Parts: sequence; structure tokens; C-alpha cells
Amino acid sequence: MARRRHKKRTHVGAQNGPSNGISANSSAIRGPKTMVIRMGAGDVGSSVSQLVKDVRSMMEPGTASILKERKSNRLRDYTTMAGPLGISHLLLFSRSSPGNTNLRLALFPRGPTLHFRVERYSLCKDVRKALRHPKGGGKDYLSPPLLVMNNFVSPEGENQSKQSVPKHLETLSTTIFQSLFPPISPQSTPLSSIRRVLLLDRQMPKSAATAGSTEVSPYVINLRHYAIMTKPTGLSRGVRRINAAARTLKERASRKGMPNLGNLEDVADYILDPSAAGAGFTSGSESEMDTDAEVEVLDMSHRKVLNKKQLQEARRSEGDGQHGGAGAQKRAVKLVELGPRMTLRMTKVEEGLCGGKVMWHEYLSKSEDEIREMEKIWETRKREKAERKRVQKENVEKKQKTKASTGEATDEAQEGVLDEDESDDSEGWDDEVSEMEQNPK
Repeated sequence: MARRRHKKRTHVGAQNGPSNGISANSSAIRGPKTMVIRMGAGDVGSSVSQLVKDVRSMMEPGTASILKERKSNRLRDYTTMAGPLGISHLLLFSRSSPGNTNLRLALFPRGPTLHFRVERYSLCKDVRKALRHPKGGGKDYLSPPLLVMNNFVSPEGENQSKQSVPKHLETLSTTIFQSLFPPISPQSTPLSSIRRVLLLDRQMPKSAATAGSTEVSPYVINLRHYAIMTKPTGLSRGVRRINAAARTLKERASRKGMPNLGNLEDVADYILDPSAAGAGFTSGSESEMDTDAEVEVLDMSHRKVLNKKQLQEARRSEGDGQHGGAGAQKRAVKLVELGPRMTLRMTKVEEGLCGGKVMWHEYLSKSEDEIREMEKIWETRKREKAERKRVQKENVEKKQKTKASTGEATDEAQEGVLDEDESDDSEGWDDEVSEMEQNPK
């Protein structure tokens, strides 16, 4: 008799499956995931569509890079699938009737939502055309970028106008942007995995606009995306050419770029003679690179374990005048822009997921009485919503008891209570449902 087959790849007990009782959708084993969406699909235009693709590549690897949208898709379609896919953030690009490009950054599933107007943007292809030596993709997008934020919190003693963002909303926006990417631990994260930098720089309002003036002080963020390039310093141009050619030979079987040393008697002639390699150690400027900074990096390669006597001899031979550890080396760091560029201006902050109570608005300001009146309205809506859910739950329980007593199938009674995410919080969804009821196909 043939032995029964046991599936070991996709079923419970598989070696590559989740262990220790942790499910695949558990937040303990997953990082933040984003979904970059074009609202209206092709209606936003070709430039905004390309901008969405560039933003998806910037958010790699924790994003849906090949997401396909349709014109008929609504926000509810994406929020329905965001839960099973483990999505934590939604980036919604849209285009208004006057032609303004807007961006909504929302936390799933409860909000809040930050509304931005994209005042200016440059695509990746435009950035590459402007650079003399552009850098391509490759392995840079296999790990999330390093997030650098500047000026997101205003100084304590600064005078703020009525239109500026309050302190607690500044902290809220900072937390939302920080949660876009997984946190980095300096002790456990290897430096070789950090290959990109995402820079968010807030433009601080001018002092003249905030000191006793009614002019609006906007909340503007400049977004830049860079690739990190490192090279060893203190080497001549000839030695750098040999190192680059050696790395090329390892990657592909080609001798392109390898300098010709056949006419030289010794390799020292190539390194020390400036006429042989075009540069040698004759001047300090020829051995230096055009860099942004210099850092000391520990050599992560495997080294031989030394005993106590050999370790003392190695320390004695190094001397006391050297900087850095035994495996440290100086490397030049240079940032090469990848794109895209965006200038974002915050216009509104909402409490829910693309809806709900408005926490702050750039162009509209309300008095204390109007704020208290709006609070009463929202409290009334919450009570009405809780009452509807209670009545709905009672109706479901009555239906289940009736069908159980009559012996009928209870499949239809297992609908349950609607979740808050599927409730009618957004007025736009209510309008869509009412239009469908009035105009059935």
C-alpha cells in the first residue's frame, strides 16, 4: 500500500511556515506596508501616473509595486483588501478639476489622514537627466531607505499664528511619517543594508510672517530620495581603477575597464608614476574624492581568531597613534539623487480614514463656539451610530434564534455586525450607495 503524502510546503508544520503560534498576518513578524493608489486611474494624467510609479519604487520593498487600478474602483474597494494584505498606510494620489495634484496619507484602519497639495514635483527620469553620473536601481531597492527628518517640530519659544499647525499635530505628523518604514536598530542592523536615504525637510515659516501678522504660515515639506555610495579614501586614481576592475571581473566575465600593465616592469611604476595611470601619489588632490563626508567603517569580513599572545602583539604593532579599531577603514560617503522630488503643502488633517472630524484646516478657522457646536454634532452622530449597531445586533440574534428553532440553514444568519470600517462614516460612500439604489442598472 502506498504511503500517504504529507504536504510540507504550504500546510501546518511546514519548515518555512510561521512557527511558535504566530500567524502570518501578525504585527510581530511584519513591518509597515504601504499601498500607493491613483484615484481615478488614468484620469489623473500621464505625469501623475508616472509619479505614482516612482513613489512605489521609493517605498520598496514594503509596497504593492504592481498594483493595477481601474476607473470604477472606489476607496472602499481598497480598504476592503487592505486588511487581509496587512496594509498599514494608504497613499492616495488624485487630481482636482482645477488641475491641482493632491496626496492623502492615511493610517489604516482608523486614521488619521493628512491631506497635502503637491505644489511641485520632478520625476525620476528628469532627475537622472540632470545628473552627470546617474545611478541606477539594482540591489538598492531590496531594503527600505533610511528616513531623515528635519525641522518637523517648531522651537519652543517661537510665536505661532492662528493658521499654523498646533504642537500636537506637529507631533502627530512626525509619528505618521516615522511609521512609514521599519525602525532601525544600530546594534543589529548591518551598515551594508542601508543603501538609500529618504530626506523630509520642513520649511520653517519666516519670522516676519509669524510676528503679529495675519499672513498664513504654511506647513511645507520637501521630499528628496538619495542613494548612498561609499568608496575607500586615501587611494590614488590608479589603485581605484584596479579595485573597480576587480569587482567587475567578479560580477561578469569581461576585462573591460582593467588597465593595461603589459608595458610596465613592475606594478609600482603604475601606482607611483603619474604618467602611467594619469594620477599617482604626487599630489593630495588627486588621491581625494568629491565626497560629502568621511566615516570609519568596521570591516565585516571574517577574520582569524587570535589567541591572547597574538592579540597583544597585534595591538603593539598597531601603535597608539592610529584612529579607529583593528578592522576600521575610512570610506568616503556620497549621495546621488534617485528621485522623485516633491514639495508637499499640508492643507487639512482629518480624524478618521479619509473622513471624520476635521482636526485642522489651513484655509478655514472656527471660533470657540463653532468648535463646541461641531463637537456636539459629532457626539450625536456617534450615539446614533452606536444605536444602529445595537439594533442591528438584536435583529441578527432574533433571526438566528428563529432559524435555529425552525431547523433551517443558518448560513445567512452568520453575517454578523458590520465592522466600523465598513460603516457609513464617509459621506461620499453614502452618496454612492444612494445613487445606486435610485438608478439601478
